[in-house]
Parts: sequence; C-alpha cells; structure tokens
Amino acid sequence: MLIQRRRTGDTGIRQFRPAPGSVQWWAHWGFVTGGLITGLAAPLADLAGLAPIPFADQPAVAVAGVVVAVAGVAATFGAQLAMGASWRIGVEDTERTRLVTTGVFGCVRNPIFTTMLVTFAGLALMVPNPVAVAGCVLLLAGVQAQVRAVEEPYLQQVHGSAYTDYTTRVGRFLPGIGRSRQLQR
Repeated sequence: MLIQRRRTGDTGIRQFRPAPGSVQWWAHWGFVTGGLITGLAAPLADLAGLAPIPFADQPAVAVAGVVVAVAGVAATFGAQLAMGASWRIGVEDTERTRLVTTGVFGCVRNPIFTTMLVTFAGLALMVPNPVAVAGCVLLLAGVQAQVRAVEEPYLQQVHGSAYTDYTTRVGRFLPGIGRSRQLQR
C-alpha cells in the first residue's frame, strides 16, 4: 500500500460498508474469516495438539508449504505491482480505472486472488489439519463470491465489450479455465 501510494498518490484501499447479508458482505467475511482461520487458528490448533491430516503429516509437506507460501506472497506482490494505478481493495461504483489485460493479467484475470490463495494453501500445508482445510475452503468461497458477484459485474458495467472480450480469452483464476463463452447473435 505504501508503494502504491508513492507510485500513484493513492493507497488503493476503498472504504466500504456492504449491507449486512449482501453478497459483498458475505464475500468480505468469508475472505477475512477464512484467512484468519488458515493463518492463525490452524497454527494455534496445531500448537494445542490437534492431529494433522495423516497423509500430509510429513516434514517434506511442511517445507513445501513454506516454499509455496513464500512464492505466493512474492507473486501476490508482483501481481499488485503489475496492476499499477488500477489496483484496488474494494469496489467503488463511481470510480473508473483502466482495464489491465497485459502481463500476468493476460494469463489470468485475477492473479492477485490466485496468488493469495496459493499463499494460504502454503500456510495450510505447513500445519495440515482440518482447521486449515476449513479456512482455505471458506477463503476460496469468499474470493469466488467477491469476484463473481461483485467485481465482474462492476468491470462489465465500466468496461463493457472490452471486458466481455477479455473474459472470453483469459481464464478467471487459472490460464484457460473460467473463460466466458461469446454469445451467439
């Protein structure tokens, strides 16, 4: 955020207060709660003696988790930098930013969310217990709701056919997966 502010004069954080019970509210709380469960509650449960998932209870899995988490943090940072002045946390309906479709955004439409999920998957591998798995599932649900019900409709409204064309070429979270189909006329 400090780099964003230094580069653009704006932190990129939008203060929003979604209506309780709205899709945006559920998405926000799924994201926050899933992240806290995976990043805090799962390690605490591990320290308290919660049994790990047997097949994942291997030192190599924990080491892989560290590598995956560190790579995820670095990739998240890189994706945020690639988005430049268009990077935001939250959606402000009146704001109009440039549609970024190049670089990593030419491979996947939501690389920041993808790499954040990779980070939390790495954290879950470090303490592979049922709490970590539940946290990751909740985080994934929150991200899916945010992207599908909040961000994609906003981008469609703001960028129209340019965004529609982009969604037909580029996968939502993984290359080639989650592309929209062009409507036949």
